[in-house]
Amino acid sequence: MDWISEELGLTTDTQTKIIGTLIVLGVAVLVRIVVARTIQRNLDDTGAMYRTGKLVTYVTSIFALIGLAWVWIDAFDNLGTYLAVVSAGLAIALADVLKNIAGWAYIVLRRPFRVGDRIEIDGTRGDVIDVRLFRFTIAEIGNWVDADQSTGRLIHVPNGVLFASQVANYTEGFEFVWHEVPVLITFESDWRLAEQRLVAIAHSQAPDIEARAGARIRETARSYHMKLDVLRPAVYLTVKESGVLLTARFLAEPRSRRLVEEKIWRSVLEMIETEPAIELAYPTIRGFLRGPLPIESGFDT
Repeated sequence: MDWISEELGLTTDTQTKIIGTLIVLGVAVLVRIVVARTIQRNLDDTGAMYRTGKLVTYVTSIFALIGLAWVWIDAFDNLGTYLAVVSAGLAIALADVLKNIAGWAYIVLRRPFRVGDRIEIDGTRGDVIDVRLFRFTIAEIGNWVDADQSTGRLIHVPNGVLFASQVANYTEGFEFVWHEVPVLITFESDWRLAEQRLVAIAHSQAPDIEARAGARIRETARSYHMKLDVLRPAVYLTVKESGVLLTARFLAEPRSRRLVEEKIWRSVLEMIETEPAIELAYPTIRGFLRGPLPIESGFDT
């Protein structure tokens, strides 16, 4: 120990604290590894394995910080004075870091979303696949993909963004979203028949959706003031320049919107094939002539 003091200029007390630090960190890492291997041997569910692993990481990190504080702050003597001096510098130098840590605490305690939820934040949509101390990770959907399907990219978002941005959660509480499919038919079509057929098609895609959604609303009402009187599919009518617009509105699971829309369009196209009184409309230009069209002869008489 004496030669270390001579070579490095470290006092005996500082050397003891460094050794204590290495012991604390070594024990924390060893415990983390042992527990992680135990979890892998005893759990088959990847979701439970992930959550348990995260909990172990948080617990070991907290105890490691307590151990380091015990080593370096002389068994917490003058802890208040130490924290007062250090906190002023940290508040300035580590503002973003502290904001991210506060954001992590907000995620853990308030639960604006959980791992597995589909959210949108700052224009980015996707499924939350990981939450860490400084950032959370989203498996992106949409963007250049014209649907709610994965792009293959992972978006890492700092936790501090939560305090300056609104978060839209697709799957929290109610667990269903409203979706609409617009169908434009010609003015000459039988719009009443088309409306009846479109309502039947919307109902056929999820016959039990109303009961399931009603049950979820009753559960969600315990935490949120949510009231939806109409849960069954409906068709709304309006007139556009090119024809009569029938809009099918229905509930769908957030991750099934594209699949349900595809099924509805397939049924609509099959219906149009069998119903000559219904035709799809598209932008057209019609010209009308008033009176006879004058024609000049090119021959001399």
